[in-house]
Amino acid sequence: MPHTLASLVNHTALKLTVLAGEERLEVPVRWAHASELIDPVPYMEGGELLLITALKLDAEDAEAARRYVRRVAEAGVVGLGFAVGVNYEGVPQALVEAAREQGLPLLGVPRRTPFIAISKAVSAAVAADQYRAVTAGFEAQRELTRAALSAEGPAELLARLAAHLDGWAALYDASGAVVAAAPDWAARRAARLSDDVGRLRERPAPASSVVSDTDGDDRVELQSLGTGRRARGVLAVGTGAPLGTAERYAVHSAVALLTLTTERSRALQDAEQRLGAAVLKMLLAGEPDHARAVAGRLYGGLLDAPFRVAVAEPVAGEEPSSGVAAGAGAVGVLDGLADAMDSAAARTGEAVLAVPDGGRLIVLVADGGAAADACAGYAAEAEARAGAQPRARGRAGRAQAHGEGVAVGLSAPTGPIAAANAYRQAEQALSVARRRGRALVEHEDVAAGSVLPLLADDAVRAFADGLLRALREHDATGRGDLVASLRAWLARHGQWDAAAADLGVHRHTLRYRMRRVEEILGRSLDDADVRMELWLALKATSPPQGE
Repeated sequence: MPHTLASLVNHTALKLTVLAGEERLEVPVRWAHASELIDPVPYMEGGELLLITALKLDAEDAEAARRYVRRVAEAGVVGLGFAVGVNYEGVPQALVEAAREQGLPLLGVPRRTPFIAISKAVSAAVAADQYRAVTAGFEAQRELTRAALSAEGPAELLARLAAHLDGWAALYDASGAVVAAAPDWAARRAARLSDDVGRLRERPAPASSVVSDTDGDDRVELQSLGTGRRARGVLAVGTGAPLGTAERYAVHSAVALLTLTTERSRALQDAEQRLGAAVLKMLLAGEPDHARAVAGRLYGGLLDAPFRVAVAEPVAGEEPSSGVAAGAGAVGVLDGLADAMDSAAARTGEAVLAVPDGGRLIVLVADGGAAADACAGYAAEAEARAGAQPRARGRAGRAQAHGEGVAVGLSAPTGPIAAANAYRQAEQALSVARRRGRALVEHEDVAAGSVLPLLADDAVRAFADGLLRALREHDATGRGDLVASLRAWLARHGQWDAAAADLGVHRHTLRYRMRRVEEILGRSLDDADVRMELWLALKATSPPQGE
């Protein structure tokens, strides 16, 4: 417990008497300091017991005493100690009244009690308090270490920490989700801090911040975990008052232990990732039996049920955010996706196989599992953010105009034997996602949709314009309507009478025009590939319906 004025008054060797401010004797005393300056305020830090003899102060002058007491009280001095029988035989009544007006404790110091004795008493009490705090901190450190090594791990550590702080504690993973809290009710309290946790996670570790509860119930301190560029987690502790020395030791110990656990987990994740890369390589090479043997218990359950292959790429905006290094956003968006899926899978106990592949991320997730849902949710949030900003056009598609977005292609459900085909499906869906400016496209959507939206591409349009240019130039001279005739003939699958009727011309006129088409293009309309290319070229260059 901190030393107080009351403990000084109860110190039998000092024989101090209370003359004013009896109701404030429980205020902690940080130090005892003697000064005869008329204005000692510039040399005060707050929390001191100020010892005076009134050598320069006219303590019998009511106004002078009032100004002096008011000034030192506003500076944070917690009490005055007045030496009796030195410059004044007794404590001047003006000084006593001034102290009562300010509610400042005033202690009478007998002549036989030197100021140095009071300073030593305060110093010894402060040293004892610090020793108790350090001892309590080391005991908390040992207790938290035992908890971290227990079977419950972080959950038990949080429970011990919350009890030591007489408050609550919560742990967030790399995605910002609450993974453990103590007591149990603290999980709801911690969930309300997601925005504050998100802002802290954007800062390089280690970092910390203090937030206040909107209801004013507690003070919350957030500490990031990890030693790298990105925080691997966040610890939140809530208390009714600022942390004391012993509590601060406990929190620092918890941060160190959780960081060690997190970094150890990261090393294991790196090893798992290398194993996952080997499993994926075997699956794509058509070696499912070897893949199963290598996957073992780690990924074997994932291969025993239908899974999906997801391929994700960052989508760069036109104007990167200020202060973000080139490529940093790309790394961040894929890391965020991986963290979201890992966190969701960890909560349900399912496996996720994620392998970085250059600037992409390849993931195997259980069909209908939590990780697949988290992937869809992350993509939906990214698309919503992009929709709230101006869209970028060109080769980047309709990506976010600022910062980084994501494009994900998701295969149909499959098994180990058809993993290579599922990977191709995911790549095809990813290509469509980038073309359409979508954050996520499933292969089922591509297969069930139309091929026509795929023609809305600059390269396809350029090919179509080149293929039809000679016909359009011919029509521009007014010597016929070859493009319209070609479209009508192809639409009627080469039926002369039906196509001629659509155009309102004789079938012999249409036959003549088709021969001119062949002559100008240098291609035979009897070739199915030629007819297909011409039809797609007409579709790629046709104006949208309604225009």
